[in-house]
Amino acid sequence: MESIKNNIKLCLIIGVVAGFSSLPILNNLGLKLTFLRGAGVLGIFLILTQSGYLAAYFLRLRIPVIFQFIKFAIIGGMNTMLDLGILNLLIFATGIASGIYYSIFKSISFSVAVTSSYLWNKYWTFRDFNRPQFKEVMKFLFVNIIGFIMNVGTASIMVNVVGAPVGISATVWANIGAVSATIIGLFWNFIGLKLIVFKK
Repeated sequence: MESIKNNIKLCLIIGVVAGFSSLPILNNLGLKLTFLRGAGVLGIFLILTQSGYLAAYFLRLRIPVIFQFIKFAIIGGMNTMLDLGILNLLIFATGIASGIYYSIFKSISFSVAVTSSYLWNKYWTFRDFNRPQFKEVMKFLFVNIIGFIMNVGTASIMVNVVGAPVGISATVWANIGAVSATIIGLFWNFIGLKLIVFKK
């Protein structure tokens, strides 16, 4: 039986990671960061994770799969912010928002987010407390290699092939490409993890 108190604490951690990860994104999008604005963003993520979890908790008896899906979505939200935060940190540090380096930056940020995804989804979303097995890790890698191709491929095509429309900066378009890629991979990843990797 899951402890609601422990899950609320975990949601606090998730909200803090997502909130701090969002700061480089906001900075690159031209939003001047102040203490109040940073605290407000952090507060928004804390509220979203807590309310999302509580909604899932109360729906769990009627629709058990929705409980898993909302937990997966909360983790997905945090990992999306982690992915975009690292990507924007690399863009900020180098001043490069397109070309081959963008694809390399996106690969790095995606890899960190995927590692986080494995740990959080294994132990929290799907509550699989068995020691990681080679076969399970290989299945996870298979699902995520496909997710990686979908994610980096979609983002790279949008940024490097389609290109930013007139009036949209390269940095803003880089983030639009990354978010679009994340949305496309969301349902694939949930189905892959539930039915292939952590199938009971």
